[in-house]
Amino acid sequence: MGLLGILVGLGLLIALAFRGWSILLLAPIGALIAALFSGEPLLAHWTQTFMSSAAGFLAQFFPIFLLGALFGKLMEDSGSVTAIANFMVDKLGERRAILAVVLAGAIVTYGGVSLFVAFFVLAPMAIALFRAAGVPRRLMPAAIALGTSTFTMSALPGTPAIQNAIPMPFFGTTPFAAPGLGIIASAIMLAFGLWWLARAEASARKAGEGFGDEAATVTVDEAADDPLIRERAGTAHEFDPAEIHHGALSPAAPPIWAAALPLVVVVVVNLIMSFVVLPRMDTSYLAEAAWGGTSITAVGGVWSVIVALTAAILTVLAISGRKLPAMRATIDAGANASVLPAFSVASLVGFGAVVAALPAFALVRDWVLSIDGGPLVSLAIATNILSALTGSASGGLTIALDALGGTYMKLAAEQGIDPALLHRVAVIGAGTLDSLPHNGAVVTLLAVCGSTHGKSYFDIVMVGIVGAIIALVAVIGLGTVFGSF
Repeated sequence: MGLLGILVGLGLLIALAFRGWSILLLAPIGALIAALFSGEPLLAHWTQTFMSSAAGFLAQFFPIFLLGALFGKLMEDSGSVTAIANFMVDKLGERRAILAVVLAGAIVTYGGVSLFVAFFVLAPMAIALFRAAGVPRRLMPAAIALGTSTFTMSALPGTPAIQNAIPMPFFGTTPFAAPGLGIIASAIMLAFGLWWLARAEASARKAGEGFGDEAATVTVDEAADDPLIRERAGTAHEFDPAEIHHGALSPAAPPIWAAALPLVVVVVVNLIMSFVVLPRMDTSYLAEAAWGGTSITAVGGVWSVIVALTAAILTVLAISGRKLPAMRATIDAGANASVLPAFSVASLVGFGAVVAALPAFALVRDWVLSIDGGPLVSLAIATNILSALTGSASGGLTIALDALGGTYMKLAAEQGIDPALLHRVAVIGAGTLDSLPHNGAVVTLLAVCGSTHGKSYFDIVMVGIVGAIIALVAVIGLGTVFGSF
């Protein structure tokens, strides 16, 4: 009965979330249903298990949600994201329209700009470029997804994406975990995605297919205000789409150096904090009860990302602050945009904590750990499945590591596996099957591109799922043979 309860609770959460119900309500209901089937105390699980775990997630990661959303909004309203996108278009031109969109998305998201901010800025630019180049509109979502939602989210070392931050407290790693393997995985995802899109474009041109439906429009404001999109998007990334058109855009975009400088600051400061500043600091005081009895290995990675995003925000304000028409409105919108995603993912984490505390979960844990191929394979499968079911890479990853992170660290110690390798496998694994049709990022991207699942989803699968799985297999294979590097 306990295992049936877990399946019923999860099934209800998935079904109603797909229909746009708030995950803030569905997660505790699903958790209580699972506990009810197991004969467990319901109120105790809600207040002690669910809320304690959700609050713990917020305590660890809300600063990253807050600063990431604020940075993204400042970059949007200052015109910096638009300036970078236009620069790539000018340099690559219409003949390389797909490459221009992919690289523009990759640059801004690796530099810390929120995925949804990138969507809303890149889509209008991409539609004009694809129309002029005669590239089918249906390829736009896949091109944007390749640049924003694949290797810059899960593989490139140092990425400030929340997905890359989540494993750090569990494994004591930094944002640059397994850098060599991360670069290889990124190259595989990018190369495969570009190959597939070039193949699709060539096939379309041979068939005489042009841009397509001119009547379709990029409904940025409509998509941002759509309650269904908003609820689904809440668990996908760290920006609430409802805040995208609050604030005011700068009348003039900054020069390219000023637009790109904050992105460089994110990467450089993150690197310096991870390998120079924090290792030299005396942080022995963290072991005291007043500071939670923790260590620098548990919090250092999050600290690095926090400082990097803060430095980048200050850089944007120093360069473009006076040019923002409504600085306070922009800052408020950025801060507000972090709340719904943070609490939505925290609710998923609370659901996972209740499930993991049930006696029947031992069957699930034993099945996962018994998968042939060793800890790396079973970890990849666990994060894949949970991210697919929740439609959230961050939610699925946190649930998996909350339930099994300690077990994998024990196995790593016994088998001589570098925790950095666990980190990279877990993050890439979470960024594969999360892109199923109900994923909030997928739904939002299709809406702002004026396309549909029927027209564009297959290409999203190829660049966002197939390419990522190939990269994941390569990382597991290389890591098994050579270890982490």
